[in-house]
Amino acid sequence: MPFEQPTVRSAAVVAMHLIDIADAIDLSNAQVLWEQQRRSTSTRSKLGSTPPKAVAFGVPPVLLKLDPLELSLQGQACRAEVTARLYDFGAVAFSVRIPVTACDWNAFSQRVNAVDALLGPGANSPVWEQLLQQLRTALLPALSKPSAASLHEDYLLGIVHAFEETVPVPTLHEQIDLVPLLSGEQRALSEQARRDLLQHRFSYYADDLVVLTWDRAFIYEPRGDSDVVDILEVANAQLLEMRFYDELLDAELPRMYDMVEAAHHASNPLASRRFADLARGLYTLVAEVTEITEKVDNALQVTEDVYLARVYASALDLFRVSRVSDAVDRKLAIIRDTYAALYEEASGKRAELLEVAIIVLIVVEIVIAILRH
Repeated sequence: MPFEQPTVRSAAVVAMHLIDIADAIDLSNAQVLWEQQRRSTSTRSKLGSTPPKAVAFGVPPVLLKLDPLELSLQGQACRAEVTARLYDFGAVAFSVRIPVTACDWNAFSQRVNAVDALLGPGANSPVWEQLLQQLRTALLPALSKPSAASLHEDYLLGIVHAFEETVPVPTLHEQIDLVPLLSGEQRALSEQARRDLLQHRFSYYADDLVVLTWDRAFIYEPRGDSDVVDILEVANAQLLEMRFYDELLDAELPRMYDMVEAAHHASNPLASRRFADLARGLYTLVAEVTEITEKVDNALQVTEDVYLARVYASALDLFRVSRVSDAVDRKLAIIRDTYAALYEEASGKRAELLEVAIIVLIVVEIVIAILRH
């Protein structure tokens, strides 16, 4: 099918990079530190065009404006806006926004792919590390248990605000080829692959469109609303945190088995204390992870806005957040069961020790009685 080449009048490419930097972030303290050190304002995020009762953040994240970046794309210098959004559960979402004006559709698709080549997960770009160090230096006192920040998520957005020509939204995906932009592939895809790539399409008004994939999205939004962008960022932040705790529990389970085995082989009279201490440690771990995962689950509450709820649910499904969350729940259940077994074993060991003490006392009384007579 031949595709048209409408001229893109106003657009942007947004590269997101989300990193877990701490167990938690004191957002109020972070705001104060940022404004003191950078003399720059920070704001508590909210969705711009949606009533608070319909969609609301559990704990509104803090949006920071960073210094602009000078980038080289396709041999041309361009200036990019940079922001960082801080979430109380320890995640930070960097966004690099590159404006695009007056180019045909193919050129816009190529610009999206060029941004991916420069800042995407396969580029190993130093830009993200530089931004992270800048943020860490300013906000370190607000970070609880800072992490190595080795785990990250990336997402790429191609956003068009206006075409020069009128492009009917119901058939927009048939008139312009979205596949190169959404897939990043230069070779032609099969019809089945094209259908799969374009199946997650959403529109609310007659002149807007959102098409989601696993790692990219196309957004046609003439009013400049950013609510869908914010929704996609939150979904990525939830995926990042669930992956972080899934990996944490993966590392903790073998260590737990080793500690349980060591406690079982302990033959000293204080074995019950070993079991009790181990049980308390596991209980603390379960409580901490459960508290954080509940914060992550409640990061965004979508109630009355059916359109954003559909986009949000589709993003969570595409990103497989529920699968990772279920894996975390299964591992927590294993640790809870182990805690219960250790608690029972500690109680049993204490009972055995008490029985031995009683027997010893009885023997001592008998010996004393015999010696007296």
